[in-house]
Amino acid sequence: MSCKKPVIAITMGDPAGSGPEIVLKALRDSSLFSNASFVVFGDYNVFRRAAEIVNATDLKLIKIDDVSEYVDSPLSVNIFDLNNVDVSKIVYGKPSVLGGRASYEAIAEAVKHALSNKVHAIVTAPISKESLNMAGYNYPGHTELLADLTGSKDVKMMLVANFFKVVHVTTHVSLKNAIELIKKENVLKTIRLTYKSLIELFGLNDPKIGVSGLNPHAGESGLFGDEEIKEIVPAIQEAASEGIKVTGPYPPDTIFYRAYYNRQFDSTIAMYHDQGHIAVKMVGFMEGVNLSLGLPIIRVSPDHGTVWGKAGKGTASEGATLEAIKLAIELASKKFGFNLK
Repeated sequence: MSCKKPVIAITMGDPAGSGPEIVLKALRDSSLFSNASFVVFGDYNVFRRAAEIVNATDLKLIKIDDVSEYVDSPLSVNIFDLNNVDVSKIVYGKPSVLGGRASYEAIAEAVKHALSNKVHAIVTAPISKESLNMAGYNYPGHTELLADLTGSKDVKMMLVANFFKVVHVTTHVSLKNAIELIKKENVLKTIRLTYKSLIELFGLNDPKIGVSGLNPHAGESGLFGDEEIKEIVPAIQEAASEGIKVTGPYPPDTIFYRAYYNRQFDSTIAMYHDQGHIAVKMVGFMEGVNLSLGLPIIRVSPDHGTVWGKAGKGTASEGATLEAIKLAIELASKKFGFNLK
């Protein structure tokens, strides 16, 4: 592909959710078009209806059958029409087989284009895990689905809110299972991948990483649990021996203060889903984004769900989606050598 700025793919998300609406609301920011062109993967009629709901009269929706046909002009939203949704059968705020199948197909098509470098990054709008499973796609979330579609083994979730970055050792498993997964090798893989990603994706030199403990007080020398002693500390020591600037484990109730207010680390590593998510959502609920590490493609998404309760009303906030698009542009420009204006 020969172009002067990155082409960002955006997936539809669940058509019964707020995804199509917040995508269009975000793309009303005309400044985005100075540094990227956009191709939305999904059903054209879903987006035409979403445009009416959010009164996006300033946007020009363009139906295309081939990504190479995309129109590069301000406020032009190219829709790679999958023609896979009967909008009369969509009930806002309700999971369905139709919604799960349509959202899966949008993701799969976007990934195919990203793997062949026809698009330079993907921003995924929120899907419903329930809809996905109803349609027969048994994945706990986007991250696991994308890992499968790209043949990737070690994929981790990084949450980003401005400068604040948190990577998770475990994500979509029960707390009981998460504890069982806190093993030296898993923690070590997470540290290595975080370090590599901070350098390659964000262009940081010699980044600093802080690792959280699992137990209260990071185990208090084994009094409140021995995972730190048996699994986490050995992983940190081995990573440090490889030249990675990593320290910890720090007590979970103080490490995020160190990371956010003292800016002691370039990224923090959390042991499980809520440990990291709560920290990021406390400081960046309206702008937090999810970046998948370990994929051969760039994938970013808003760090929230379908917002069922506001679907079809046009009132869901586009803030996190806008931040996800901006980060996708930044990372794609770095990776493919585009100059940002």
